[in-house]
Amino acid sequence: MSFHREEPKDFAFSTENLAKAKSIVAKYPEGKSRSAVMPLLDLAQRQIGGWLPRIAMDYVAQYLGLDPIKVYEVANFYTMYNKKPVGENHVQVCTNLPCWLRGSDQVVSACKKTLGIGIGETTQDGKFTLSEVECAGACVNAPVAAINDDYFEDLDEASITRVLEAIKKGEKPKLGPQNGRMNSAPIGGPTTLKGEG
Repeated sequence: MSFHREEPKDFAFSTENLAKAKSIVAKYPEGKSRSAVMPLLDLAQRQIGGWLPRIAMDYVAQYLGLDPIKVYEVANFYTMYNKKPVGENHVQVCTNLPCWLRGSDQVVSACKKTLGIGIGETTQDGKFTLSEVECAGACVNAPVAAINDDYFEDLDEASITRVLEAIKKGEKPKLGPQNGRMNSAPIGGPTTLKGEG
């Protein structure tokens, strides 16, 4: 039996999130509140626990005075919005060209082996969902995986396995590059502007 959560019967922002929503909308010029659709969808998704059922999209549409179809279009275009329940840890491996050229196939394979699930599946305990995404926007550090809001970069089979095993144990693995580089600097360190010249 696989992990499953039912769609809620109703939805409204919590008191705390309603205050956040008002603050978000206030950042946009008068008459342009519909531009807040993306952060409000994110807020709704976080409140529900990582996914965005239709009732929440309808609520955001009503809150912003939009036709629901306008909100559905946004939610269905961007992979950051999950239209079905996801596990506590949503593992999203980029498989776009730069990541693929640097070994994302092996990273996906290691995720499948370590988690015992395939792409689009959730572990029976609801702890992990595995997805592939088109672009994580960190091509210089390919291959890349996002786990919830955290990025793990310069991955290979061994490093993604270590990251996943640490999360399974309740540990917080090191974020960012997994090969020792600093941010997106060259692996061997700086090559220019090393002295006063």
